[in-house]
Amino acid sequence: MPSKEESYSFIVPDEISGQRADKVLAAHYQQFSRSQIQRLFKAGRVWRENAAIAQKQKIYSGDLLTFSIPAVQPLSLRPVPLAISVLYEDEHLIVINKAAGMVIHPGCGTGEDTLVHALLHHCQGKLSRAAGEERPGIVHRLDVGTSGAIVAAKTDTAFFALTQLFAQRQVKKEYLAWVWGVPKTQKGSIKEPIGRHPIHRTKMAVDARGRFAHSDWECIKTLENYALLRVRIHTGRTHQIRVHLSYMGHPILGDTTYGNKAALKQLGDAIGRPLLHAYRLTFEHPITGTFFEQTAPLPSDFEQEP
Repeated sequence: MPSKEESYSFIVPDEISGQRADKVLAAHYQQFSRSQIQRLFKAGRVWRENAAIAQKQKIYSGDLLTFSIPAVQPLSLRPVPLAISVLYEDEHLIVINKAAGMVIHPGCGTGEDTLVHALLHHCQGKLSRAAGEERPGIVHRLDVGTSGAIVAAKTDTAFFALTQLFAQRQVKKEYLAWVWGVPKTQKGSIKEPIGRHPIHRTKMAVDARGRFAHSDWECIKTLENYALLRVRIHTGRTHQIRVHLSYMGHPILGDTTYGNKAALKQLGDAIGRPLLHAYRLTFEHPITGTFFEQTAPLPSDFEQEP
């Protein structure tokens, strides 16, 4: 979202005359998710000529549509004494074993229960502000349902050095995942591009027009209907592991977005989150240059066999 209000206008061409307003805008402005477009309609921010319109209204050739994206209001963050598991800490950085269900940083609909709030309290405010006041210390992210190792920067120097390491793919990231079904081979590699889902804009999908993504996997344990995989990702696309494993026919257990319907029906609500754990981070310490490896112990729900 912009730091100041931004306005957009669009004249409906002949070839899409008669279509729904929300579908037209979602197709034309793909930098916004479908849910963002829908929120704009509900807030009365989409206009045809001089009147606000509903998302289901049909629009016609020559109609002038205008809408505005509201400015993001700076959040007032305060330290909150939340329980976190610290794997490593020095004056430059801190590594946390994030619990499943914890959001990384504040955003729309979040409360004061994010990792950022916890870090502000634990580090007594000593976090890098290079990523902005709303995301102090945050160098990379994990999905809300994913548990495991995540590193945050205490100083700007550490932040920029860590950012460069991630950008140059010099950070080795290993995950563990319980998946549906047993792969036919012991290990494999997935090199499929990932982009925004063409219909469900809040989801990602393997798409030839997407960005290159590379995941290596190895089977380390098998049960009758499930397998435990070790996954190393060489790129960091949104939902990469979840999308790639689903694409290969072995979606992560508990993943309601990319999961297998049969697995979800069989396991019901017993899992409650995608069984994906960021197991190990390996890289050179951004300040000292020494070899640095941190392993996140498995949470209790992950250690239990499905």
